[in-house]
Amino acid sequence: MFAFHRTSSIADQTIADTTATAAQYLNEWFVKRKGLAYGIMWSGTGLAGVVLPLLLESLLESIGFRNTLRVWAGVLFVITTPLACFIKPRIPPSATTHVRAFNLWFLVTPAFLIYQAANIIESMGFFLPGIYLPTYARNTLGAPSLSAATTILLINVASVFGCVAMGWFIDRLHVTTCILLSTIGATISVLLVWGLSSSLGLLYFFCVAYGLFAGSFSSAWPGIMRDIAQKGQAGSGSSRDQVDPNMVFGFLCAGRGVGNVVGGPLSESLMRGSLWYADKAASYGYQSGYGSLIVFTGVTAFLGGASFIWRRLGLL
Repeated sequence: MFAFHRTSSIADQTIADTTATAAQYLNEWFVKRKGLAYGIMWSGTGLAGVVLPLLLESLLESIGFRNTLRVWAGVLFVITTPLACFIKPRIPPSATTHVRAFNLWFLVTPAFLIYQAANIIESMGFFLPGIYLPTYARNTLGAPSLSAATTILLINVASVFGCVAMGWFIDRLHVTTCILLSTIGATISVLLVWGLSSSLGLLYFFCVAYGLFAGSFSSAWPGIMRDIAQKGQAGSGSSRDQVDPNMVFGFLCAGRGVGNVVGGPLSESLMRGSLWYADKAASYGYQSGYGSLIVFTGVTAFLGGASFIWRRLGLL
């Protein structure tokens, strides 16, 4: 199982690097269906999360992690080099250089602070099921290693469809409404389904629901980028009010990384000092030693939808 987590880390780092590059130009190519375009892009991360861990795990077992990294670096170079020819700006570079003002004023606006705070809090719990579900399935439900690892695969598969669906919604609904949909589904799936799961089948159902709703959260970012940019255009019209959506995207990615880093140590503390002590005869989540972790994940998912409440109060 440790090897499986290592393969996921390798795959996640690869996906993050390539996604950040492609996203810089994706914003230029799409207008009316920008959300769907981003959703399809993010769905690729879920698809890669299904295929790459299985492939890399077999390589780790056969040739070791050093040779696996060398082989994967070569394969990645061969595959992505031809595709790099298609990653280009929509408008060719002008012969005359126009220096765009490097403005980060949006970082201190109430709207971005609300979106970013919710993004960081949601990210603190988002990755925890992917870390602890295989162990939970083995220790609490007595699942074999392969069945336990299937929990991660199901989350990744479901997130493929969730990201595309969220991208479709973000082009038609306000971003806070889309975030609310993700929040409700993720919160219910964690607190009710995972917390009360008493069988492997029910746990698999949670994985699918969590992948669909929580996995689609980042596909709402185009709506945040659009909302922050529109608020800038509604200002005085000076260069100070011009917002680069790519900068918004970059800081949202950074916020997600911060939440991920902070959530790791917090989850370890919750596991060590859990209010729900492990019961050898535990039949569902809250009876096991994972009760505090489940509650933490559900609460962070719920707080990730704070932007909807602030908008209803007229503060966003």
